[in-house]
Amino acid sequence: MGLRRLAPAVAAVVLLSATGACTDPVGGTVSIVDAARLRIGVKDDQPGLGMRADGGGIEGFDVDVALYIAEELGVPAEDVEFVGVTSEERERVLVSGEVDLVLATYSITQLRKTVVTFGGPYYVAHQDILVRAGDTSITGVADLEGRRLCQGAGSNSANRVIEERGIDAVRVERPTYSDCIGLLAEGDVDAVSTDDLILAGYLEDAPSDFHLVNAPFTNEKYGVGVAKEDIAGCEEVNRAITRMYQDGTAAWLLRKWFGDSGLDVNTSVPQFEGCG
Repeated sequence: MGLRRLAPAVAAVVLLSATGACTDPVGGTVSIVDAARLRIGVKDDQPGLGMRADGGGIEGFDVDVALYIAEELGVPAEDVEFVGVTSEERERVLVSGEVDLVLATYSITQLRKTVVTFGGPYYVAHQDILVRAGDTSITGVADLEGRRLCQGAGSNSANRVIEERGIDAVRVERPTYSDCIGLLAEGDVDAVSTDDLILAGYLEDAPSDFHLVNAPFTNEKYGVGVAKEDIAGCEEVNRAITRMYQDGTAAWLLRKWFGDSGLDVNTSVPQFEGCG
């Protein structure tokens, strides 16, 4: 596949009457391999990854990756409907059949794998820290001791700091990371710590307001959420991701969305988790 398949890189939200690949009339699982249309859950408030555009569609790296995978599955962009989801909603909308796939900075974890199947990862991000511009007091995760740290609801980012590393930060939770960024800008929290691609998107959106500490301390494997029983669909997703890296599309998309952030992105095919 060439980059020409990404011509409609800004995803138009298409209103569909069918339910995509989710269920058949008697309630059994239908593989995305057989889908004529797809509903895909993405973030709609994260610059660079999934952001609602002025025209009403959603655009970003995750959206473009989703369009590539859909086309490799034989579903053209005009038959893809993008649904905005929060971190807290990702499992629910996939398990309930409201969407067929989820590409929403959806880190693969053992707990989540008990509920859904993951294709990929399609990218391995790293948790980092965003602070206000000019703040030099936080240079790494240890400096979050006693600081007000914001996370989006449904995220594991604060747990990675407080519980896994024993750093006594003050957890502040808001519905979305955009809400956290607003608190950071106003000085109501000291830092936002989550995946570096998420933070890079906000930094590109307001480069004079924030500073990326650039001290990564985790690996966050961004997976494609698939229905738990759809192993065949997961395997097709993995084949599509492999092709996306091999034909240069992944590198092109990473440059497109994060090329001005200063982030050192990885353009090698990630090691897959396996669909079983």
